[in-house]
Amino acid sequence: MSLLHMELIDSHCHLDDDRFDPDRDAVVARARSSNIGKIVIPATTANRWAKVKQVAAEYDGVYPSYGLHPMFIEQHQAMHIRELDEWLDREKPVAVGECGIDFYDSRIDEKWQKQLFNEQLQLAVNYQLPVIVHARKAMDEVISLLRKKTPVGGVIHSFAGSLQQAQQLIDLGFKLGIAATVGFERAKKLRSVVASVPEYGLLLESDAPDQPGPGHRGERNEPVYIVEHLKTIATLRNIPESEMTGILQRNSYQLFKF
Repeated sequence: MSLLHMELIDSHCHLDDDRFDPDRDAVVARARSSNIGKIVIPATTANRWAKVKQVAAEYDGVYPSYGLHPMFIEQHQAMHIRELDEWLDREKPVAVGECGIDFYDSRIDEKWQKQLFNEQLQLAVNYQLPVIVHARKAMDEVISLLRKKTPVGGVIHSFAGSLQQAQQLIDLGFKLGIAATVGFERAKKLRSVVASVPEYGLLLESDAPDQPGPGHRGERNEPVYIVEHLKTIATLRNIPESEMTGILQRNSYQLFKF
């Protein structure tokens, strides 16, 4: 792939979120003006798929991904997996997800979470698509399931695990989505991971409108702020920002096949 035109790519942005409804055009324009050329929108629930599709269709360089997010487990039904199969077949998205496991509050629905994640992994295998994975308080469980059913690759969104877990995931063909957390000096574990993993294991993401960085606490997050994460990552790895941009762009193209 030629990198004649180097651009930043936001690999995880909920641009369909209703909080963007009043000024979505301006949000995208601000991203474009800061050289953010592509944005991936991961869906969260079946009733959001149509809006993800609509928003992605409205803007050049904005791509949909369809899935069932574990934080909305009470909304998911068995029929949604069949419907997801049909959406993936018809809509040809860049990935499956957001899917995964979340044990932050409790493990009360562990069996159903794991079943849903496993079925989405199988769809990713069937369609030869990467997966966008949410793993919160469940990294070892996620790695275990990925070992049993490895898709063509994927990204662990907003990675917050150990260096050992990071390396296991990269060895499985996964990349680590690096969000605004990397900008907080207290995030020593994450900053150490970002500084030391192989360069091909990193992606940039905003998770907008959530997860604003240190300079934007209390604000609605936006894709444009990934420029700040880029600077932090380049500093931690001790390389020029332009070189880091090229690395991250190459990684994104390799994963999502834009």
